[in-house]
Formats: sequence, structure tokens, C-alpha cells
Amino acid sequence: MEFFHYKLEIYVPESHFEAVRAALFRVDAGHIGAYDRCLSWSPVRSCWRPLAGTHPWQGTEGALEEADEVKVEVTVTAQRLAETLDAVRAAHPYEEPVIQVIPLCLSTGEKNG
Repeated sequence: MEFFHYKLEIYVPESHFEAVRAALFRVDAGHIGAYDRCLSWSPVRSCWRPLAGTHPWQGTEGALEEADEVKVEVTVTAQRLAETLDAVRAAHPYEEPVIQVIPLCLSTGEKNG
């Protein structure tokens, strides 16, 4: 099955939400039919443990960390997926940003747009 759209779920610290959102809009993420800048976000609580050799933006190697973050959800077209991932990584402060890429079957019948 060929997918034309993907949903991205991006976890970002609250301090960098605006930068990531602006980066997404610059590459036209969230463009669905005759609407653009379609994006959702919600507060989440996350945890992680930086392993040996990491250089965490927040936290200490070997210690379990917790923080408030924002979960961003946005749809992107297949042809703009790589560009969008690059834009998010450039705006995101984490060494290893959490970006879930989920293939979508849209109910609008729209393939490319």
C-alpha cells in the first residue's frame, strides 16, 4: 500500500514549542486540502534516561529525568516528509528528538494535496 500522508507526533519542551511550530509552518506541514497550518498540541509529562556518551539538552547521563513537554500532532504529505523531519530536527533542542511518523489513510479521498 502506498501512503500519501503521514501524521507526525513530536515531543518538544514547552520552551521550544513556538520554534518547532514555526519550522513546521515554513515547510507547509499541516496543509490539508484547502486549509493550511492545521496542527494540534497538548501538554504531556515525559521521562527519559540519558545513556553513556550522550550530551542531553536537559538531564544528566545515567539519571532518570522528567519534564513537562508539548506533544505536537501534524499531517504532512509524503513528498514533504524528509524536508519536514529536517526542519523539526533543526528547530528542536534535543540530541535525539522523539518524532513518531505514522502512515495515514485519510477519509477525505484526497491523495496529494
